[in-house]
Amino acid sequence: MHHHRILFDKYHPGYFGKVGMRYFHKLRNKFYCPIVNVDKLWSMVPQDVRENASADKVPVVDVTQHGFFKVLGKGMVPPSHPMVVKAKLISKTAEKKIKEAGGAVLLTA
Repeated sequence: MHHHRILFDKYHPGYFGKVGMRYFHKLRNKFYCPIVNVDKLWSMVPQDVRENASADKVPVVDVTQHGFFKVLGKGMVPPSHPMVVKAKLISKTAEKKIKEAGGAVLLTA
């Protein structure tokens, strides 16, 4: 059974080459589900987009392109900074804060 698991994990995005199992497990979560808090999202918006952002031009932040999977609700979303946040996973508090700032959440497969 254990052997099967290794074969399957080879295709997992968190699997980097042939790593010894012990080492692999220690690091696994770090690669598998990196998280980012809502207070960091605005800083991912490129400078020029931030300056041109308005109610009609809401920046889209795709956290997966920055190497994150999941958005957590720690910290503050800058008020009056609506943005559309794309992530694989998002916590309830994070979603609430983004929506309260006028933004939206898109879950990507």
